[in-house]
Amino acid sequence: MTEEKSGESRWDRERARQLLASYATDRDPKVKDELVAQHLNLVRYLAGKFSNRGENLEDLVQVGCLGLIKAIERFDPERGTEFTTYATPTIVGEIKRHFRDKGWAIKVPRRLQEFNASVAKTTEELTSALGRVPSPDEIAKKLEVSPEDVLEAQELGQSYNLLSIDSELDADDSRKTSSLLDYLGRDDFQLEQVEDRLALHRAFSSLPSRERLLMYLRFFENRSQSEVAKVLNISQMHVSRLQARSLETMRQALSQQRNRGERSGKRRKSRKQP
Repeated sequence: MTEEKSGESRWDRERARQLLASYATDRDPKVKDELVAQHLNLVRYLAGKFSNRGENLEDLVQVGCLGLIKAIERFDPERGTEFTTYATPTIVGEIKRHFRDKGWAIKVPRRLQEFNASVAKTTEELTSALGRVPSPDEIAKKLEVSPEDVLEAQELGQSYNLLSIDSELDADDSRKTSSLLDYLGRDDFQLEQVEDRLALHRAFSSLPSRERLLMYLRFFENRSQSEVAKVLNISQMHVSRLQARSLETMRQALSQQRNRGERSGKRRKSRKQP
């Protein structure tokens, strides 16, 4: 960074070194105030790089000053590093953090925001390395966390921006436009299916691993029995038998879930009665 851009002359740098050495020893608030004032041009220069993002420049300068103060507090003159070199990443980081925090549509803890950013970055890296979108298991293994944590972070990412009820949505007929407001008050068919989907997922999870793979290939990827037989290295007749057995197992599991739900509903109803 040039002296002209940073607004710092040779005399300013020498004065800054003296002040930084003094503050490191005495922690005098007046010395810190003078250091902040001396480096305001640096903060303003760095904040100006972000002024095209819809934020008021003066607000960004105030945010940048927080980073400047942190840099002053942490700087160690004995390391021999120029203060402006040390302070610049701290100031820029504070400004970026401001945009990240403000960008979330709902209040999300900083820890979760940072984890969400790590998941997004790892997803990009694995996508580039694998040539495809990585699975939650692959992302979790890379980050040394559980797949459930990854899924939670990916769902959390949807909270970054909220849609206006006036937002236009794609319609079946491209000549027509509709918005979220048009759908308020309507029955959500997919929402009505949530309980059925959960029950089906539990029934599917009750199958052994080979049967789960078979059912996935048959009914999620719509592969033929002969194609599934090649993948599993078994005969087509064996695929047919396993499929029939798996369907029966799932039917029984669904029936048991339904019965448990009915019994639970009756118990809740009996408790409410006087």
